[in-house]
Amino acid sequence: MAIASIRPAAAAGHFYPSDAELLRTQVSEMLAASMPAEELATPPKAVIVPHAGYMYSGPIAANAYSTLQSLRGRIRRVVLLGPPHRLAVRGFVLPSVQGFSTPLGVVPIDASSRSLLQGLPDVHVDDRPHAEEHCLEVQLPFLQTLLDSFEIVPVLVGQCCTGSVADLLDLLWGGPDTLIVVSSDLSHYLSYEDSRALDRSTARQLLELNPCLQAEQCCGAHAVNGLLTLGARRGLEPGVLDLRSCGDTACDRCRVVGSASIACVEFPGETAHALRH
Repeated sequence: MAIASIRPAAAAGHFYPSDAELLRTQVSEMLAASMPAEELATPPKAVIVPHAGYMYSGPIAANAYSTLQSLRGRIRRVVLLGPPHRLAVRGFVLPSVQGFSTPLGVVPIDASSRSLLQGLPDVHVDDRPHAEEHCLEVQLPFLQTLLDSFEIVPVLVGQCCTGSVADLLDLLWGGPDTLIVVSSDLSHYLSYEDSRALDRSTARQLLELNPCLQAEQCCGAHAVNGLLTLGARRGLEPGVLDLRSCGDTACDRCRVVGSASIACVEFPGETAHALRH
């Protein structure tokens, strides 16, 4: 790939280490120390993971990513959805580049999936919202550590209806070689106890596949609601693997940001219906 076609790492040195060996060691240690609240009999089809700096939410994200370890040679495509933090976006925004770089190397973008999405009316190609955005980038070192060769479909989700997100995900759902990753933190800048109460309520909605989450509950609400909507049709069974805040990991408890790791296992057809009812 030509260097000009690669998006350089923007969050390295800020959200996670810029040194490759230090980054590899930190991610490996977080995965080794992970203790998910549930033991999954089947690896997830989709995960919802936080995107703060690794010192704040990395151990929480690791509890979701550790459930993917048996999928190393299976996953070939990862669909990444997350909210834009720096530029306002309407609909969905894809980058034009051929790959995203981190200190661990370059992850190529799935050009065929990008072409497929460009046929949708609310999908745009624009590198500007992606240039400094961290929410998708911080997921890549975990994926690079856990998986062999894979491509990504990085989508920033702006103002849009829940049905549009569900339709986009449905188009990209694929088979066992495709993983869905939705990047979202939970409550922002509340007291520790208020954050804990709101995040527990949000977790209950997630477990019920209730696609009515609001912005004050999670910053990636549009993407999460779309996954929950499609999950009800596709037979997803969500489970909470971790639910904490930065008050539990690396900061004081005056104003915290909540985080969760959610694993969504696919049980197509009547099996999912029976499990939920």
